[in-house]
Amino acid sequence: MDKIKIVMADDEELFLNGLKALLEKDKKLQILFTANDGEELLEKLEGAVEKPHIAVVDLRMKKKDGIATTEQLKKLCPELKIIILSSHYRETFVGYMLKLGVNAFLPKDINPDLLQEVIAQVQARGLYFTDDQLKGLQEQLSSGSGMKAPPTTDSHELTGRETEILQLICEQYTNAEIAEKLFISIRTVEGHRNNLLLKTEAKNTAGLVLFALAHNLIDWNAKLLEFGIR
Repeated sequence: MDKIKIVMADDEELFLNGLKALLEKDKKLQILFTANDGEELLEKLEGAVEKPHIAVVDLRMKKKDGIATTEQLKKLCPELKIIILSSHYRETFVGYMLKLGVNAFLPKDINPDLLQEVIAQVQARGLYFTDDQLKGLQEQLSSGSGMKAPPTTDSHELTGRETEILQLICEQYTNAEIAEKLFISIRTVEGHRNNLLLKTEAKNTAGLVLFALAHNLIDWNAKLLEFGIR
């Protein structure tokens, strides 16, 4: 199985070196390089021969913080998945992180074993958020505080099949699993996913989840959204 290739940026060198040593113990992961701030990360990434799957980035860094770094990373490597770590973690930041296109937002004191699980889930599913984070996000959307849902598309503009696939994406099914569940080809699923991104103006899976939340396409009572690892 191919290793998950990771790059990291943090201006706390002791934390960065410790995290690198920790993750290197996992044989499923490969650390391509580390950086002491966002600018260094972007410079190294531009010159890198081997491209990473995931960037683990501190929120508060000198020179270029995690938010500015994420914005640049999305332009430089649109397919790159981003995990933001922060010692100033707040659940109320989750909505903004979703809008930014972040794939997971975690406190720096996260259990190391859980962090490894989150990395694996982000790589496989494209997104990791806990139930508490998503319920908080739903409250923000309902009250209109903190952030607004993307775009212009109304839920009725989606076809029945697109809505069905969107709900399965929110349940964390992969393209292959959706294809098997709906008895269609993976290529057909990919086509529907691309159409969903175009119609909702979402940039990634996080944006699709945000759209589904904003338009009440998720059955919260049935707990269809289970992004937390059990």
